[in-house]
Amino acid sequence: MRRVVAYLVAKWPDAGPALDPTHVPVGVSARHVHLSGEDLERLFGKGYQLTRLRELQPGQFAAKECVTLVGPRGVLQNVRILGPARSQTQVEISRTDGYALGLNPPVRDSGDHAGSPGAVLVGPRGAVSLEQGVICPLRHIHMPPDHAERLGLRNKQRVRVRAEGERKAIFDEVLVRVAPDFRLELHLDTDEANASGLRNGDTVQILLE
Repeated sequence: MRRVVAYLVAKWPDAGPALDPTHVPVGVSARHVHLSGEDLERLFGKGYQLTRLRELQPGQFAAKECVTLVGPRGVLQNVRILGPARSQTQVEISRTDGYALGLNPPVRDSGDHAGSPGAVLVGPRGAVSLEQGVICPLRHIHMPPDHAERLGLRNKQRVRVRAEGERKAIFDEVLVRVAPDFRLELHLDTDEANASGLRNGDTVQILLE
């Protein structure tokens, strides 16, 4: 499969990223919070429902609502909530955010909270003190199954990704997440995007070996 992809790209080099399955659009992921249903009610009131602001991945959305994030040495205001509610509350920040808060969160895949620090979330109707759940998100690619099959990739595989432009970079150990409801997109945090000069909608390339 990979040899076929390489052959097609070499045969039609002017086809561009749209026809090259190794090219992936970028989504820059700023600091945000995923709330459990219980914590949502603690922060905003019983029975509260998030207000959809814009779709991210199919079935996932940025909400209008924000919270304040409090750490040992600092505060971050207007931290966006992403919906829908999850089974566990999770806070995703950049390393720079961690410095501002006085936290040293590990780089983890979503849902892996073991040994991670906690923080305090403050909403309009209350506050929640987390014992753990603050992480720096592991860079990853959302990929539908048919696209993964075209590239010969599988769920949880790690790949290398090249970014062009004035600040060329290669990202190693990029996690591939494969699911039927995913739309193709590379997620980087703000530190990674700024270091490589990438913005939402830019395109990077998976390096197939």
